[in-house]
Amino acid sequence: MDRCDAIASIGRRFVTGRPTVLVIAGSDSSGGAGVARDLATLAACGVEAKVTITAVTAQTDEAVQAIHHVPPDIVRDQIRAALDGRGVAAIKIGMLGCRPTVEAVASGLEAAAGIPVVLDPVLVSSSGGELLDASGRTAMYERLLPHVTLLTPNIPEAAVITGQPESETWADIEHQARAILRLGPRAVLVKGGHGGSRRSVDLLVERSQPVRRFDAARLSRSMRGTGCILSTRIAACLASGASISGCCAIAKDYLWTVMQQTGE
Repeated sequence: MDRCDAIASIGRRFVTGRPTVLVIAGSDSSGGAGVARDLATLAACGVEAKVTITAVTAQTDEAVQAIHHVPPDIVRDQIRAALDGRGVAAIKIGMLGCRPTVEAVASGLEAAAGIPVVLDPVLVSSSGGELLDASGRTAMYERLLPHVTLLTPNIPEAAVITGQPESETWADIEHQARAILRLGPRAVLVKGGHGGSRRSVDLLVERSQPVRRFDAARLSRSMRGTGCILSTRIAACLASGASISGCCAIAKDYLWTVMQQTGE
């Protein structure tokens, strides 16, 4: 039984029918990231999806060419409609783009008490384009993080969120993760893909739990949308009722396999 079959099997024990994840994110016309990646990831594990689109982007693999933010009332209505139907067992949040969208999502999540939320803090695209402005970041810290079960920043994003230089040691990474915990999330997974070591190591810091490390060999190939894949895989696993640390381990393994098979 592979990882996807295992997750779907576990999920059937906790959720009537197949687990359902609500994806709240932007579209990417290149298909390399955003909702396209999220839905492909969920489908690979036999997990059903509901969708709230926050922004429509025109992107290639090299650059973000244009962004259209969905009106905040429509974002809020999409979330409420999704939560009103068949049971949502987990929520994954990706690109938000601007403060009104962040506030709309935070408002919509008031009806999602008890549902695990994974937030991938999409601040900058792989090509360097800004995907959440400064005002939006402030709103994310103040309005959204208290709703979040797991935040999944990479090392540069953790530095931006804490207002500190990029971490170069494990102690610095843990220090920044604990500073982020004070903003409200239950747990923080700092991704090590941007680190300089020969191993790609992610660090999980949870409240009242030992720090966990998830280690994999660093691949020479690259791939867009890795943050989308990892956070969505975690959400799919949380929808089954598994633990945060267990889901992070499964997601790390899954992402490494995908990159090995399809990366450039």
